Amino acid sequence: MSAVARGGGRARPQAGGFDLAVWYLMRLTGLGLFVLALSHFLITHVLYDPAQQTAHWILSERWANIAGRTVDWLMLLFVVFHSFMGVRTVLFDYTSGGLRVVLTMTLYLVGFVLFAMGTIALVSAPGVIA
Repeated sequence: MSAVARGGGRARPQAGGFDLAVWYLMRLTGLGLFVLALSHFLITHVLYDPAQQTAHWILSERWANIAGRTVDWLMLLFVVFHSFMGVRTVLFDYTSGGLRVVLTMTLYLVGFVLFAMGTIALVSAPGVIA
């Protein structure tokens, strides 16, 4: 019985290398996103009053220490990787040849630019970092 029939999803690549690493990382980032997104929701909607949250609150409370920024950066990293590698899987399913190469490289470029922009915003935002 194949992995697809047994548990759903894609079968683990038999050869090593990049595809196997992506296969494992998709599962790890999915699990990480579950934990981080749930934590983010609880922090922003349960522990703190959403009506009181402004840009000033984010800088003075949420990003006042390195832990808050690190959690948000990890969520950014996991979201960008997981979503763009998921789109890569769809591209590989439905394209081939030169079109696949162009679309995949464009996807990687857009993903890198968005990740860099988010990282710059997190690192360069004013605030007290302790």
